[in-house]
Amino acid sequence: MKKILLVEDDRAVALAVIYSLKKEGFVVEHALNLKSARGKLNDGDDLILLDLMLPDGDGYEFCSEVREAGNEIPIIFMTACDEESNVVTGLDLGADDYVTKPVKIKELVSRINAVLRRKRNFIKVIDSRKIIKSNGIELDKGAHSVRKNGEDISLTVNEFKLLLLLMENAPNVLTRNFILEKLWDIDGNYIDANALSVYIKRLREKIEYDGKNPTLIATVRGVGYKWSVEVVK
Repeated sequence: MKKILLVEDDRAVALAVIYSLKKEGFVVEHALNLKSARGKLNDGDDLILLDLMLPDGDGYEFCSEVREAGNEIPIIFMTACDEESNVVTGLDLGADDYVTKPVKIKELVSRINAVLRRKRNFIKVIDSRKIIKSNGIELDKGAHSVRKNGEDISLTVNEFKLLLLLMENAPNVLTRNFILEKLWDIDGNYIDANALSVYIKRLREKIEYDGKNPTLIATVRGVGYKWSVEVVK
């Protein structure tokens, strides 16, 4: 069974989430604050559900600590703050996803399962050593690495997956719904489209030669996005 560390100070919310997740077959350990979370986190945990606002700090702090310690356990934020700046901050710190409150249990379970699937898929070797090149960008599917003019670029799992999706399908335009469903592995109705805009923005900041005038990832208004330069596979 999958074990989840729930960090949530609202007891009513925590009880509802724990009850529902247990019905889905998860084992849930509950922490009311950051101090308790630090003590309860262990190598056997499969995922962290992390509230943003806590009595002795915030979820950003705990997320940073986990990632700085080299722990790659998946983290999903639970927050009432769904503005782009909050989403960007959480993703930049290494979170894998976020859900907004009030939490919809079916959506939460779908997101948890999708994140866990991505983790399993990420550790598999895909088309060993297959390299895709385009305009100075070199993506190695087997090594899950990306280089820009020979320099390593650090991408999150979802950023890598998004870049791979765009480059493999070039020069086709990919609709936003198609990208969302492929990126999160769940029905598009469960996903805030704002999250895709955040990922596109962050990916452009890392790979474009001029972030203000992107030439690699093109926006096709009213449709979606495409990789706009030639790809060599």
